[in-house]
Amino acid sequence: MAADAAVLPVRNPRTGQVDYTITPATSAVVAEKAARLRASQPAWEALGVGGRCAVIARWLGAVKARAMDIGEADAVDTGGCHTSYVQGFITCANIGGWLEDAPRAFAALEWQGMSTSMPTVEVESQVVAYPLVGVISPWNAPLMLALLDAVPALFAGSAVLLKPSEVTPRVIEVLFETVREVPELAEVFDYVAGPGEVGQWVVEQADTICFTGSVPTGRKVAVACAQRLIPCNLELGGKDPCIVTENADLERAATAVLRGAVYATGQVCYSVERVYVHHSVHDAFVALLVEKAGEVRLNHDNPRAGHIGPFTHGPQADIVLAHIADAKAKGARVLTGGEVEDIGGGLYMRPTILTHVHHDMLIMQDETFGPCIPVMAYSDTEEAIRLANDTHFGLTASVIAGTAEEAKAIGRRLNAGGIFMQDTFLTFAKLRTFGSDSFGWSGYGAPRIGPESLRRFLRRKSLLTQTGAVADIRNDHHLGAKP
Repeated sequence: MAADAAVLPVRNPRTGQVDYTITPATSAVVAEKAARLRASQPAWEALGVGGRCAVIARWLGAVKARAMDIGEADAVDTGGCHTSYVQGFITCANIGGWLEDAPRAFAALEWQGMSTSMPTVEVESQVVAYPLVGVISPWNAPLMLALLDAVPALFAGSAVLLKPSEVTPRVIEVLFETVREVPELAEVFDYVAGPGEVGQWVVEQADTICFTGSVPTGRKVAVACAQRLIPCNLELGGKDPCIVTENADLERAATAVLRGAVYATGQVCYSVERVYVHHSVHDAFVALLVEKAGEVRLNHDNPRAGHIGPFTHGPQADIVLAHIADAKAKGARVLTGGEVEDIGGGLYMRPTILTHVHHDMLIMQDETFGPCIPVMAYSDTEEAIRLANDTHFGLTASVIAGTAEEAKAIGRRLNAGGIFMQDTFLTFAKLRTFGSDSFGWSGYGAPRIGPESLRRFLRRKSLLTQTGAVADIRNDHHLGAKP
């Protein structure tokens, strides 16, 4: 067991200064909270979906009252971008959506009828929640990604122990001020702060784990869960491609690619990280992209006014610079950006467009997680599809073509869970409709969005009742040799 950690400093991404601290949970605290949550869970599940909805509706009221405070805390944690300031309202939409969807999702899991193979046996389904769900969330979009798992788990009837990133802890504390306003919810929803070892202790205590983060850490989580024979759901990022065809509207394509690549400083799991453009329009597309990128402003003067904020996690800037340096050493040309600017202690990078790239470069293979747009020419559709699929990842992909039908024909052949046609960054369009699976290294387990994502937290039982005569072994020739 690792030694208990001292107080941890938390860096402000806009100033570079330490202006917050957290006291990491000890292994004993994690065990105590897990035990308390587990003890409270049966009563929570016994409320039924209707009873839980009534409690969570009161929580929604508390969140609405603090929505602005939640957004401000998220903005301080992440460095402030447009999405951060509306996180409180996104949280309300998440909770409110599940208030509508959870009863229907449960109804879809229920079944009662007669067996088709044994007509005298009545079959009735029952779903049972995992008692304790462990959620380990990342530093990018810290609130939204934590609650994508925690909220449906609570509706399912599970208790939830959340371990947020130690890089962005402020918004979680504000969130739990609202949780504590609803005593019944506080009995089954809690969090523990600290570095990675605290997450390890959560894995040791929970009945199922939801993890969002890097591939190396995700592998460790998967191994730890396998050793305990408990399920896990992992979202591990992507290296998402965008294909632009020769007859695409280049104005539309450049606009969509720029937003999809640099929104939130490119620190989004489904950001566009590779662009493949038909050779006949490559130069025209790049010229448009460069022109548009020049109009993007950093938000160091006013977080609400600019387009790109600082890197949330300081070390991420070093990773992005390493990818750029590797690309330049192997022949890439940097047309815009490419440098980290220290402005008032915050680390910023302007949209960085690279050409003459190829797949031997880190920037075309590893997740960059920064505002970089490497653009590569292709000769025909077959090559574009091959290049787009040449990756270990498979979270999302985009296709911008002359027609929607052409885009769909290409999209159906791409290995990714979400395919965006004629645009980028469309993940939010499916949140309450349906989910999708991750391909390759981008994830493991059931979809985390859509009504079916509730199934992650439930085990199904079958209750079988014999309504006819029981079989007599003395007369049942199927159970033994013929007399």
